[in-house]
Amino acid sequence: MNVKELVLYEDNHLLALNKPAGVLVQGDATGDVSLFQLAKAYLKEKYHKPGNVYLGLVHRLDRVTSGVVVLARTSKAASRLSKALREGQVEKFYLAVVHGTPPKRGRAEDFLRWDARKRKAYVSSSGKPATLEWLVLKSSSSQSLLLVKPLTGRKHQIRAQLAARGHPIVGDFKYGSRKKIAGGRGILLHAWHLYLPHPTKKETIFLEAPVPGHWPGIFSPPPGEFASKKFAFGKNLD
Repeated sequence: MNVKELVLYEDNHLLALNKPAGVLVQGDATGDVSLFQLAKAYLKEKYHKPGNVYLGLVHRLDRVTSGVVVLARTSKAASRLSKALREGQVEKFYLAVVHGTPPKRGRAEDFLRWDARKRKAYVSSSGKPATLEWLVLKSSSSQSLLLVKPLTGRKHQIRAQLAARGHPIVGDFKYGSRKKIAGGRGILLHAWHLYLPHPTKKETIFLEAPVPGHWPGIFSPPPGEFASKKFAFGKNLD
């Protein structure tokens, strides 16, 4: 995998990559090479670093999910980004292709419980609060493209909450889909847009990860399409 081709943004403080579906963000028991390891090797080679390369992991994506991943190149950047995430200063927008046709717009408020043995999230009164909003962007006879904005950061949140409403993400067998993804790995969930405060500059930066090439053509928006829809969250669409 050529990490250079995945770079969305890079400066002395940040490295943002477009993670392919099927690639781990961080190493696990499988021993598979992770995006984190590849990114460290990329920086070490590019900048001819003789020793260890610092890289901070401030957020994650599921292995089966594609899209924007931001890594911190300094400990100061890692600390400030982690604080921004905790304080809700980072806005994330996902694209998801789901089975069926949900309401034109919706808000899901649940409690999610994480089962570590099954590695799956369940809607449960004993869980932690989880909230997301969605807008339907396109629909076919059997599937819909959603723009999803999570307002909390629970494991498998988007996958579990949409599935609980009868609209599992296409390709997500763990949560009820029965359709394989043609020509690709993972599921049709993509971390598309991200806004975050730069850790040293007094500005907000915008990151966009192009949709993977194996997505169905009808659900592959060109750059910028639907972007204005993001500002409809919290407002009346009718």
